[in-house]
Amino acid sequence: MSNNYFFNLKNKKIWVAGHNGMVGRAIVRKLIQKKLNVLTVDKKSLDLTNQNKTFKWIQKNSPQVIFLAAAKVGGIKANNLNQTDFLYKNLMIQNNVINSAAENNVEKLIFLGSSCIYPKEAEQPIKENALLKSPLEKTNEGYAIAKIAGVKLCKYYFKEHNKDFISVMPTNLYGPHDNYNLNTSHVLAALINKIVHAKKNSLDIVEIWGTGKPKRDFLHVYDLADALYFLTENYSSFKLINIGSSKEISIAELGQVIAQIVDWHGSFKFNANMPDGTMVKRLDTTKINSMGWFPKIDIRSGIKETIKQFIASHDI
Repeated sequence: MSNNYFFNLKNKKIWVAGHNGMVGRAIVRKLIQKKLNVLTVDKKSLDLTNQNKTFKWIQKNSPQVIFLAAAKVGGIKANNLNQTDFLYKNLMIQNNVINSAAENNVEKLIFLGSSCIYPKEAEQPIKENALLKSPLEKTNEGYAIAKIAGVKLCKYYFKEHNKDFISVMPTNLYGPHDNYNLNTSHVLAALINKIVHAKKNSLDIVEIWGTGKPKRDFLHVYDLADALYFLTENYSSFKLINIGSSKEISIAELGQVIAQIVDWHGSFKFNANMPDGTMVKRLDTTKINSMGWFPKIDIRSGIKETIKQFIASHDI
């Protein structure tokens, strides 16, 4: 990639696939702020697991840029219990969109991976070249294998067919429009839900799955959208690129931060029968930082705003 690469998003038709999800909404918000031309289509109107319909929609609407944020996602429990669905549906969605994009001469595609597709025992912080170096975390293997296939498909299109399809690897995300369903949510959203309800209902104990010891790197979804915009304009390579905060916090500490913000004074009960997942997970962000991008939202103020939005949208 040359240093003077620049992809101008002005006057482009930009399709955000998965625009109703937390990440998709943040991307749409960013693009609208930049006064760009955004295309969206909801699930009822277009089933992305249907190859023929996906191809025809792209052919008819002719997006020049695609953000592929559509995916079947869930927390540790949902992933562990539905490996078939996570593998099959994600393979179908991404294969259909990426292949149709190539056949319809889409100029640029941004594929979103996920940090949980790195090996379970990856050296910390995790560099991009750790992918496939050792076994995956078993609890989300189906999802991980699908996402790895998407990363590889973009890489091969880039190298063999000269398609500007890039893959990005975001860390754990949080922010507005997160999924707060306790059966399918990720840890930060689940903790916000549990602790806010404990405060409202004067409960003394909140259960946290696992030991509370695992450490994670959390990024606000608005920072992710900012990074994606930056990379779309400035990055063109078949090599993966990480997006993270480059900081880590334990799950127990995360609970304490949320408890302080909502002024809840109870105690946590750690359910060690539930899996911890990977004990430490932080992405090495040297690559994107060396290009000049850094996150702007610190975790405490980010969580504070997220809690406000959660309370407002759930009538608490």
